[in-house]
Amino acid sequence: MKRIAYLGPEGTVSDESARHFFQGEAHQFIPYRLISDVYGAAVSGEAAVSVIPIENTIDGSVKDHVDLLVHGSPLPIQAEWVYPSVQNLIGYRRGAGEAGTSDEPKASPYAGIRKIISIEVAIAQCRTFLKNNLPGVEFEFVNSTAEGVKRVMEAKDEGLAAIGTKLAAEMYGLDLLAENITDHQNNYTRFILVGMNPPELRPTETYKTTILVTLPEDYPGALHQVLSAFAWRRVNLSKIESRPTKLKLGSYYFYIDIEGSMNSVLLPAAIAEIEALGCQVRVLGSYPTYLYEQAHLEV
Repeated sequence: MKRIAYLGPEGTVSDESARHFFQGEAHQFIPYRLISDVYGAAVSGEAAVSVIPIENTIDGSVKDHVDLLVHGSPLPIQAEWVYPSVQNLIGYRRGAGEAGTSDEPKASPYAGIRKIISIEVAIAQCRTFLKNNLPGVEFEFVNSTAEGVKRVMEAKDEGLAAIGTKLAAEMYGLDLLAENITDHQNNYTRFILVGMNPPELRPTETYKTTILVTLPEDYPGALHQVLSAFAWRRVNLSKIESRPTKLKLGSYYFYIDIEGSMNSVLLPAAIAEIEALGCQVRVLGSYPTYLYEQAHLEV
């Protein structure tokens, strides 16, 4: 049974997405408190592979996690999948009869909730719902959405609620007071799987390759020539961003996601041309990628 490391505790979006991606297969899912520990588990062999959230529709790249790939012990990217970051209001449903008689106006289903316990990012992604339904509610910040759900369960207080996943609500025996309360319905997170041994994955026709490019110093127009090497071959770049090399001020590398596999003819030729310009190129992985809709239909 392969061990899969993810950012815990149990019930986080990372946990939910990993269980969705590997559902139907026998794996042991191991939570870690810090993302550096998640990554380190695959480095040390404690886990076969590690699940790393790398980008979110609303918040963009998770820069600290990108830096792990670049500056940590080398681990190739083995797969990528996209999963919806759906947040829900979770707590204890009010007992029957508390809303009054049928002649009285119905009380808000959220009446009595005085505090929300969750992470700052999740609360920020649900501002519209909270403003319209829970104005003036108090917030308490914790390290993860799952920790917030656990705190509500332990308190056994109808005045407390959490924002988190359906999986966390099921794990801790709480009610879904409101489903999918995120402001943006296109809130997706891109996860990558890193490790030395590629897992057995279902077939797909879509592949990506991720590379790091460091430009030579004192070479005017080098970035333009790098992009041209892809452009004239019609190789599509789905993402390009610069990050500091941490070696000296003003020194950057370019993190590039490319649609295509290293098994193609054009991509290796483009990389060879870039290297001929004096650029340093490091391939972080050439891997299958799965959209949520595809995974949902195929699993």
